[in-house]
Amino acid sequence: MAQTQRHDTTETDGTDTTVESDASSATDTGGETGGTDSSDSHETAIPALSKGEIFEVLRNQRRRYVLHFLKQDGRPVELGDLAQQIAAWEYETTLEGVTPAQRKRVYTTLQQTHLPKMDEAGILSFDSDEGVIEATDRTGDISIYLEIVPGHEFAWRELYLSLGAISCALVAALWLEIYPLTLLSNLTWAGIIAVTVTLTAAVHGYYEQNMRLGAGEQPPELSYRADD
Repeated sequence: MAQTQRHDTTETDGTDTTVESDASSATDTGGETGGTDSSDSHETAIPALSKGEIFEVLRNQRRRYVLHFLKQDGRPVELGDLAQQIAAWEYETTLEGVTPAQRKRVYTTLQQTHLPKMDEAGILSFDSDEGVIEATDRTGDISIYLEIVPGHEFAWRELYLSLGAISCALVAALWLEIYPLTLLSNLTWAGIIAVTVTLTAAVHGYYEQNMRLGAGEQPPELSYRADD
């Protein structure tokens, strides 16, 4: 049965969601104007979006869903199809299970609010007359990583701080020659610390790759809840 609760919030229910974005700088195609050469193109480079501008646009969950959909395929999509898929994600149902009322609600806000805002920022191209949405160069340039941390779990930054604190305490204990830590050599303890940090970083890298918009069939928020 389709859920009737509307999910148009900036945070996933019950989770602390951190959005980190990296925007590649736009290529300067204008070049320098030299002398009186009349063949200069005088093209103006599109300025790169700042992290603040990206966050302002994509702090809304529905707009993140739009970007996830476009980064998955890259082909132009009709507004009706986009609204159908986003409604299915928001109400956690199948495409066939979306009700006309749910689809219309998503369709209307996409058409009137979200897509024009994203089009203005250059994150996508929205033809309001034809009802077609296309990816732009900036769509691929923007990499959004969502760190979703339920209340009972550590954020990765806290985990690394904990590992650092434990390592410092261990080094101090070895320097003071506290038993039974002295049963192992200092080189062995150094190896244990190195392996632990390396494995943690590897797991973090795998996790981060799967928590980026465009990775996987579902948006990261939904994928995380499905695996929880």
